Parts: sequence; structure tokens; C-alpha cells
Amino acid sequence: MYSRRVAVSGMGVISPVSLTLDGLWDSLQSGRSGARPFQWEDGTAAPVSVAAPALFTGDIDDFDISDTSQKKAVKKSQKVMSREIQMAVAASCRALKNANVFFGQFSPERVGISFGSDYIVTTPEEVVDAVRAVSRLCNDNRPLLNLMEKNGKFDFSLWAKNGLPKMQPLWQLKYLPNMPSSHIAILNNFHGPSNSITLREASIGAVIGEAASIIGSGKADLMLVGTTGSRILPFKMLAAMQQEEIASETCCPFDKNRQGTILGDGAGALLLEEWEGAEKRGVPIFAEIVSASYRINCNMNGGANIRAAVAAVLQNVLKQAEMQPEDVGFICAHGLGSPPADRQEALAINDVFGLRKKPVPVAAAKGYFGNIGAGAGAVELMSGILSLQHGTVFPTLNYETADPECPILVSAKDDIPAGNSFIKIAFNRQGQASAVLVKSRV
Repeated sequence: MYSRRVAVSGMGVISPVSLTLDGLWDSLQSGRSGARPFQWEDGTAAPVSVAAPALFTGDIDDFDISDTSQKKAVKKSQKVMSREIQMAVAASCRALKNANVFFGQFSPERVGISFGSDYIVTTPEEVVDAVRAVSRLCNDNRPLLNLMEKNGKFDFSLWAKNGLPKMQPLWQLKYLPNMPSSHIAILNNFHGPSNSITLREASIGAVIGEAASIIGSGKADLMLVGTTGSRILPFKMLAAMQQEEIASETCCPFDKNRQGTILGDGAGALLLEEWEGAEKRGVPIFAEIVSASYRINCNMNGGANIRAAVAAVLQNVLKQAEMQPEDVGFICAHGLGSPPADRQEALAINDVFGLRKKPVPVAAAKGYFGNIGAGAGAVELMSGILSLQHGTVFPTLNYETADPECPILVSAKDDIPAGNSFIKIAFNRQGQASAVLVKSRV
């Protein structure tokens, strides 16, 4: 536990099912998924479903900014924002507005940022002209992927002379993983501790843990935290289809017949605030951050032991919070929908909670919006916080048949009591895992 209590006083969401907290909760209760069949630009279907926040177009109104000068600043900066960065800034604007925090309200040195992301990959449109300029296929109109075939046609020796001049001068600024924090800090004049975390899906526990420690130690009074990610941009989607278990239609976390995840994108942001300060401001407090942990468990050959990593962070957050497994209301699982990943996560949960008198309910949200990379951590954490607020655990969408290899109680109904606390689990394929323990404000 932290020496100063840490409150969640604001939340903002950009998700495949909604751009508002009310809309997110409505989706979780009604079983409304954001998944849809994916088509390439030429109209041909791909063997995969995706979940994308179609309502978020990057239009300035999607950022929900009231201050005219800030709105102008965002519009000016959008030319050096990739989609992931735009979503991060939009979620942050929404979280600050939700917490009733406005420009100049606090001493800049007392407000910091910790934001997580995936590695941010360029889009074909950014490099196509440069690639054509150094291709031995000449400057024809063939698609970019044809120009990059492994047939010796791409001539890197021509890159400096012919290719690089075709790139936009500020191109790289659109894809640096520290840019979400940078844009948010500049936009809001935050001068406090700032960091950028790139642990992919495991980022949420790292940013929450770091920010809560900073508030607890008195180095800042408020920390804007969040995560953002996209798996639906062309290069990211192609990589995922080659390396991961992808379902053709639906994501079914922990279900016996699960095939894999679906791909999506989105972002979430939370304002963490010193508890007494939030109470003095008179703003509603969503929940309390009690503890957080992040670990890695892999061998020298790159093999990941997800079970060991997840069990370690679960034990650590309980120890920090001075709580027992019996004290936890429910688990907000990573629930990737991948057969091996779900099995390892379920076994890890059972390792820590298996001796409880009553099984701990386990809910997973990826059936609603798929794996949105690092962004999933914040959106799923908010889904758990909304469950605390409403008193019931959100149901796991598409869960129908129990898997004997996943010895956990999966929340498949909407009438399971949430209790007054939960743990959010997140991990990635590299064996990095994190967990956050959250209590209701009561």
C-alpha cells in the first residue's frame, strides 16, 4: 500500500464499442461486440475479424475539448500524430474533463504523466513513394507490398540519394513511443515526473505502479496515466496474422472451443490523484489504487513462462496490499482467447486463488473488442472499475463451454456480485506480466 492514498478521479476511453464510459458499460451489459469482418482496401475479405473504434476518426470533436486554445493546439499537432498517439491524446482529454481538471488549475510541477504503448509502426502510405524511388521495379503503380518482395528488387544503396528525400521531414515524430506523453504534457503544461512505457500489453501495471508510487512519495499530486495501441494497421495486422493465434470471427476467452484473439485498437486514460486532494476538490472518486506489480519470466532462448509471471504479480499485489486471496472480489483477466495463453493464465490464477472457499469470479473483456495491444490494459481496467461501481461483474462475452484445462470460474452472467475489490491482469507474449489491485471507494 502507498503512504498516501491514490484515487482514480477521472477516466477517458477510446474503444471499439464506445467513446464514453456509459457506452462502454452498456456494451459490457448488453453483450454488444465491436467485432466485424475485415476487408482490404480493394474489397477482398481477409480471414480475420477486427474491432475498431469506427466512431473515432481523428476529427477534433472526437477529443471532446472545451477550451478553444487547446482545441487549436491539438489540431495543429495532429500532423505529427499517428493513430495511436491521437487516441492517447483524445482519451487523456476525456479523462481530464471527466475529472474536472482544466488548464492552469494546478502547479505544473505537481502533475505528471506515465503512458504505455506498443511499438508504433508506420503505415504504407508514409513510405510508399520512398520505396518506389529505390526499387528496381521502377516508378510503377504496383502495391507497396509487391515492391518489397524478397527478390532483390529493393536497392538499399539508393536509399540516401533517392529514397530519403521522399520521406516527410517530421515523419519519425509520428511514431516515437514517447510522443503520447510528450503531446499530453505540452498540451496541458504538465511539468511533473514523466515517463513512457513500452511493455506492450503488460504496460498498464507498470504505468499505474510508477504513477501511484510517485503520488505516494509526494513527488506529485496528480498523474495522468494510460495506454494506447493498434493492431489493425496494415503492418501490425500482417505481423499478428503470421505470429499469433487469430480467430476468424469471434474471441472466446477461456472457452473450450476458442481459436484465438481478434484485432482491434483503442486507448484509455485515468487521472490518479492524491486522495485528500480529490476529496477537497469535491469530485467523484471512482476507486482506489492499492498496489501494482510487473515482472518478466523468460529463459535465455526467449521462451516465456506466462504462468510463472502471472502468478508472481498476483502474489506481489496481494502482499503489498496486505490482503488474502479471500479478500478479492473478482479477477479482470487478460483473457486473450489464445488456447495456450488462456490455459497458462488460468493455471496461474488457480495457483494463487485455488484454495479459496469460494472460487474467485474471472471476467475477460476481449470478446467485446479484441486485443487492442497496450491500449487493452487501460480499457479493461476501466471495465473492472465500472463493475465495482455498478456492483456486478461484467460477463465474459462468447463464453459457452467450460475448458477442463482452465480451472477457473469464468463470469458468464451479469448477476455475479463484484465485491469491493478486483485485480487486473495483463501480459504479453514475451513473458512480461503486470497486475493492479483496485478497491472501491467505500
